[in-house]
Amino acid sequence: MSDFDPLLRERLIAYRNDVVTQVAGPGPDHARHLLRRRRRTTAVAVAAAAVVLVAAPVVANAALRGDRNPPVPAESVEPTPPPTSAPPKPTPTGSPSATTGTPSAPDGRISRAQLLAAQVDLPNWQPGEMEGGCATAKVRLRVDTNQTYVSELAENAFEYGDLDGDGATETVAVVSCRYGEASAKQVVAFDRDRDGQIVTLGRVVRTGEKLADILATEVDQSGSVEVRVADDQPCCGTPWYWRQEQVRTYRWDGERFDQIDGPTAFGKDPRLTDLRMTMTHELVDVPGTDTRRTLTMVFTVTNAGPVDAPQVAFDGIEVGERAGGDWSRCEPDPVEAHNPSCLLPGVPVGESRRYTFVQLVPGTTKPDAHTRRFFVYHYDAQDRWLPDLKKDDNDVTSPIRF
Repeated sequence: MSDFDPLLRERLIAYRNDVVTQVAGPGPDHARHLLRRRRRTTAVAVAAAAVVLVAAPVVANAALRGDRNPPVPAESVEPTPPPTSAPPKPTPTGSPSATTGTPSAPDGRISRAQLLAAQVDLPNWQPGEMEGGCATAKVRLRVDTNQTYVSELAENAFEYGDLDGDGATETVAVVSCRYGEASAKQVVAFDRDRDGQIVTLGRVVRTGEKLADILATEVDQSGSVEVRVADDQPCCGTPWYWRQEQVRTYRWDGERFDQIDGPTAFGKDPRLTDLRMTMTHELVDVPGTDTRRTLTMVFTVTNAGPVDAPQVAFDGIEVGERAGGDWSRCEPDPVEAHNPSCLLPGVPVGESRRYTFVQLVPGTTKPDAHTRRFFVYHYDAQDRWLPDLKKDDNDVTSPIRF
């Protein structure tokens, strides 16, 4: 200390005494404080040493080059992993969407005008039904031609719905082909391809052995096609009400339409019965100067069942002038066909009734006279004529020529 200046020595002694008086004594808090400070000091020292070790060669090289600016440390780069094959893309499932890039199913809603303007391929017609040969390939459909063996678009309204489950709409139409007074018919489903061309999806049902007419179609929300069919197609004077009607339901199975609901065949018409008729007659000369004779005809009608006949009508029995019997009970002629001479109360099932008709007829037979046949018919309560289950025993032949 003798080498130091006396003033400087006094200042150092004062500084030492001041510092010593402010230092905390030993204890737990003081120990934790020292431990944390030592750890920070050690970490800083280690990091500084690492920097010195890395930078020392660079600084030395710079000193050798006479470069006064310290170099910038290089950025660390992670090693590039070796290339690997990309995992395969999963196969898309479910309905195609816009995000997958797969085009949606084409819209198969087709108007009547568009279908008439196109050439279409039709399913085959019933074998043996179309002897004249309606075309099925590249057919241009027509309307109201009244020509035989020409494929026409029937008047039935078009129906629309998703028939094949692709999310798009298809079209259902009725196509017909006249082969006389009646026509063969088909219910056909049409669609569009990716190019927008009209194509045939398939036949829903056609007329043939199991049904004779197609009356209407309807597509429900599930894509099933309901078809109202009949066992008879009125033509050639056949009354329209003779037909029986059913509703049958069809559905696309991926390849064709199959029936999934409704009856598959027509049974006997529950409205019909079996009438049987026999006849007796008597021909008597009229006394006096009258050259006419009295003809009395008695018809016995039996109802063999299975249902009641509300009314019966006789046809062809009026051969002279009415002179008595059941003529007085005859109602006015019904509007429907056959125009019977007399419409009378009918016969319950299992019973028989007699009907008598008296007439005045000429006393001599004309040279051109011929035998006559008399008929009995079943009529319902609405004055409508119904066919008989066994029509061979519904008529008799008169033994007298008139």
